[in-house]
Amino acid sequence: MLTLHPLHGLPLIQPGDDLCALLGGALRSLAPQAGDVLVVTSKIVAKAEGRFVHLDEVTPSLEARRIAAQTRKDPRLVEVILSESQAVVRAVPNVLITRHRLGFISANAGVDHSNVAGEETTVLLLPRDPDASARQLRAGLHQRLGVWLGVVIADSHGRPHRLGTVGVAIGVAGIPGVEDWRGRPDLFGNRLQHTEIGFADMVASAATLVMGQAAEGIPAVLVRGLRFSPRDGSAAEIIRPPQLDLFP
Repeated sequence: MLTLHPLHGLPLIQPGDDLCALLGGALRSLAPQAGDVLVVTSKIVAKAEGRFVHLDEVTPSLEARRIAAQTRKDPRLVEVILSESQAVVRAVPNVLITRHRLGFISANAGVDHSNVAGEETTVLLLPRDPDASARQLRAGLHQRLGVWLGVVIADSHGRPHRLGTVGVAIGVAGIPGVEDWRGRPDLFGNRLQHTEIGFADMVASAATLVMGQAAEGIPAVLVRGLRFSPRDGSAAEIIRPPQLDLFP
């Protein structure tokens, strides 16, 4: 049976905080076991890594000013978004969608002010290397708890052609990012031909139902009862190569 266990009692994370120690302490009462997956929000990882930017310290480029005029956004914010992006996908009033430097498509390159304390001119970037952050958390938690957990770093993304944000995996360690089910039999013995499962994204989305999106104050969830083929995947493997993208 699949169960989701929120981690309560975590403090507001500050730059330099030891996430492994904080998460490890919160996990002990849940008696973590092999096969469990810990999902943590990208925000607490980014906060611990000090990924804050103060817009008052940003000088926008001419390109940032041009796009800011198109989108009606603060040119300083646009400059930060561009610094985190490979390319601009769409720029219209109130909307700026880019290909993030990590490869995925998202609004504002993940730059956000929600759930960020301080001045309105302070924004938070995504973790610098979420896959590496997930691996570090996994190793640190193993050292403290004596059990290997899967780790997913989750962020909230919109989706093309569909309304509403969902939780997705931007960092993965200890579980598959994508599971290839091609060749498996269906109920009637037919072999699956094209089925690849977005496993880490589904785990992230399930945990996000518990984490919430606003003032819930639950930045981590332990997921138990998952069935998967063990291997050490990554979020990078989830990204569709641009040459295979049918909607450039």
